[in-house]
Amino acid sequence: MILNLFSSRPDHPLADAKEVKRVLAELPPDNAFKAVDEIAGWLESLANAEDFRVDLLFDVARQLDDAVQPHLKRLARDYFGTPRLSRAEEKRLWSANFGYWGLLAAVCERCLTALADKGSGDKGGEKGAEALRGALPLVAARTIAALGQQVKWMEFRYGPIEANLWHRLGRAYLIAEAGKVAQKPLQLYPNVPGSTTVAGEYLHVLAFHASSMDSLLPLEIELADRLIAHFQSGFAFSPDGHEQGVYWVDAAKAQPPMRMAKVPSAMTPTLRFFSPGAVPKALDELIRHVERGEVPTDLHLGGQYQAKTVLPVLRHLALYWAPQPPQREHPRHNVKTRLAVLHGFDDSFTVFAGEVARVGKERAAESWVVENVSLGGFGAAVDNLRGDWLKVGSLISMQPEGGDNWVLGIVRRFSRDSETQAGVGIQTLARQATAIELRPRSATYSVGSGVPGIRLPEDRAPGEVRLVLPHATFDIRESLEYASGDKRYLLTPIELIESGADFEIARYRELVES
Repeated sequence: MILNLFSSRPDHPLADAKEVKRVLAELPPDNAFKAVDEIAGWLESLANAEDFRVDLLFDVARQLDDAVQPHLKRLARDYFGTPRLSRAEEKRLWSANFGYWGLLAAVCERCLTALADKGSGDKGGEKGAEALRGALPLVAARTIAALGQQVKWMEFRYGPIEANLWHRLGRAYLIAEAGKVAQKPLQLYPNVPGSTTVAGEYLHVLAFHASSMDSLLPLEIELADRLIAHFQSGFAFSPDGHEQGVYWVDAAKAQPPMRMAKVPSAMTPTLRFFSPGAVPKALDELIRHVERGEVPTDLHLGGQYQAKTVLPVLRHLALYWAPQPPQREHPRHNVKTRLAVLHGFDDSFTVFAGEVARVGKERAAESWVVENVSLGGFGAAVDNLRGDWLKVGSLISMQPEGGDNWVLGIVRRFSRDSETQAGVGIQTLARQATAIELRPRSATYSVGSGVPGIRLPEDRAPGEVRLVLPHATFDIRESLEYASGDKRYLLTPIELIESGADFEIARYRELVES
């Protein structure tokens, strides 16, 4: 009888259902940072609570996770939807999101391990595991979804992706498969329409990584992730599809998915093969639809986006979901040489202007190592990342070691090897360029309102020229003019080609006036 005087309830505040309700009710509705921070704190305490039965542990974690989802979505939108975030704000948003998903994954993995081990080593283990058995699909799916979110947030910073994440993802999938529930339909979150499966969540992460996110901007990465979810049911995924497979992964190993160009060294029971299946045809149809300027209403992208924002992402996915891997436009040749690098429109304008001031700029240039070169650009290694300016879409000026000319280019691919090292792919815009001073033709501008520009040699269409301009300069209604030698040139706008953080590239029709 005396034993009944002592409660078997865990010594943790959230072991009380009333306390859980109070915590959830008091989450601040208008402060996403605070709400995520509070839930993350509770998850951290749960990960270290040793006296929770796993069925109760997962139930509490699930309620916390359900409640915090709107706040996480708000922080994510702020991260990839706010232009020109400060470094401190970017780090704060990234850490809040990435950290939360890591804590959730840790709690879910603890529950998943108890299920795989049938509760051995856990207090009340067998009873807790048995009570949780029916929730195995949801436990595994949320584990994979949380780890997949960590992969995505690492891609927002262009990696590197920790190898152990692939082992943890594969382990969660294999536990569900061993329990014969990997293909069982489930609803991942209460307010998310449609159903998913454990295998589907695993495939989503694999397809995401296989889609080469290192050449997309953060917003484009988010859109690609949502498009993968849209097309996910059309992908093929099986243990014996090596003949039709485009990619493969060994779920028991700490390695990412690979293209079939590199075949597995041995056939193992944990090998899985996947391919886009019938998706390319459906994707082509969607591309044609969006090319007409319409984004279908049934395409759930997390917001309203213009066709010009969605279309480049669709074309990118079409390239990497093709049966044959994308071919390089120009052959690359391995080299090893140094490259002086300056970044941004202002520095580029200065070096192409040939001014005395550029001497100081040259001294401040970063030094990169060129690893390969082609007619289209360079592949380079950055050994000492400085600041946070280096991103996909950054405008840079480069001077090869031993040369006296500067080359203008744009960073098209960026992947981190560590916090201080990265690999970049650079598209060459021009091996020769001219800095010019432009003036709007409109009489509404003052005489002294000059606009700096970089004129690129044009060989595509006679009478046309490309200009690199400061951000937000191009106006389809405004012609420009400039003088060179004893001649004056009129530039009539045709179209804006591309915009970056501090520059834009536009096409103009050029006419010699005198």
